[in-house]
Amino acid sequence: MRSIKKISIQNPTEFKQKLWVWSRQFCEVAWLDSNNYKQKYSEFDALLAVGAFTANKTDFFNAFEKLEEYQQTTNDWIFGYLSYDLKNDVETLTSNNFDGLEFPDLYFFQPQKLFLIKGNQLEMHYLKMLDDEIEEDFIEIKNLPAPQRGSEFGSDQKSIGLNSVGSEFSPHKSGDQLLIKPRISKENYLEKVNEMLVHIQRGDIYEANFCQEFFAENCEIQPYQVFDNLNKISGPPFATFLKLEEFFLLSASPERYLKKSGNQIISQPIKGTARRSENHEEDQLIAENLAKDPKEQSENVMIVDLVRNDLSKIAKKGSVQVDELCKIYSFKQVHQMISTISAEIKPDISPVTSLKATFPMGSMTGAPKISAMKIIEALEETKRGLYSGAVGYFTPEGDFDFNVVIRSILYNSENKYVSFSVGGAITAQSNSEKEFEECLLKAKAMREALEAETSKK
Repeated sequence: MRSIKKISIQNPTEFKQKLWVWSRQFCEVAWLDSNNYKQKYSEFDALLAVGAFTANKTDFFNAFEKLEEYQQTTNDWIFGYLSYDLKNDVETLTSNNFDGLEFPDLYFFQPQKLFLIKGNQLEMHYLKMLDDEIEEDFIEIKNLPAPQRGSEFGSDQKSIGLNSVGSEFSPHKSGDQLLIKPRISKENYLEKVNEMLVHIQRGDIYEANFCQEFFAENCEIQPYQVFDNLNKISGPPFATFLKLEEFFLLSASPERYLKKSGNQIISQPIKGTARRSENHEEDQLIAENLAKDPKEQSENVMIVDLVRNDLSKIAKKGSVQVDELCKIYSFKQVHQMISTISAEIKPDISPVTSLKATFPMGSMTGAPKISAMKIIEALEETKRGLYSGAVGYFTPEGDFDFNVVIRSILYNSENKYVSFSVGGAITAQSNSEKEFEECLLKAKAMREALEAETSKK
């Protein structure tokens, strides 16, 4: 089905930049970049898929069944996302909150052209009907000038930015600058966290992930440039740019949801966040304190138990194991507490069934999972959509790798709506003020990425 060409490249970093610029001519783009972050389970340093040969776009009803049919029928590489609201296909749940983005619940495409970079090796996988373009495209990409920041777009679009007033983002306009607004006020956020604590105290749940949205209406951004800004600020291991028609995901996610390789499957939930410091000694102390924090450890262990339970539905008996528990990983913006759980899949379990059995991911829901999702729906004011869903790909062999959609900017270029959401795990030990501060810490990179776009206007 595909012609494959393998090429050694002398300067992978420069070629990757040129490839990223070259991709902007296509209506469908999936760009995944590890930012050279050393990962035990990484398959590629960067991966680009462009141009839809076929596509599957649907709402939540029978979504996993439709995805399975599409994945098995194409028997090829496919790229796309699962929105959080596919929970309604997995369980008897609903999503009735406000939706400004209007993304489809599920969207995958089969790319015409695919590029995989590992070290100094490039692989180009083209549909056979296009294999006469392989050499031509490679030469075109190689001969592109070194990209210059901010030179790809015009400057006649309305800018967008954010402003910080105390601990909140200003909701008003300033000149031609449209500032990001919070969907709920700080006071309302604190009230809702306290309501969630009541649910915990009476035993409805042990933990739940509560999120809030920041948004802007009637505005235009330059998605490629904002993603460049975001990736430069965060440098995460799972940076993702997704363009599907008018729907854009600009993601700096540090979290892997689920990866399948052969009969092995792993999940790496994050629970536990602390700021970075420019002072080395202080930074080390912050990381050490995070590692010893009983609240953060409790959050993480509860989600590990939830993931173990989810994986046990599809795993061979006795194969589920915790490879890492509450390990601290450091990224540009934050320290994170991450655990790694692995299992061996039963031979009769399909790739899509593996995803359905564990979706949505425990780190973005809570425990018990169904009760947590019901309470989340009642207390949150925005339909999550793609936020806290998953983005990734399937291979022709039925392997897959999906990231958690967090630390991400979502943009609908047709209705000119920009959104990013942040949240955190609420447990019996939570303090509502500290939870709000953690939300602002997580929002920092998205805010700065949009502010950087504004400042160069």
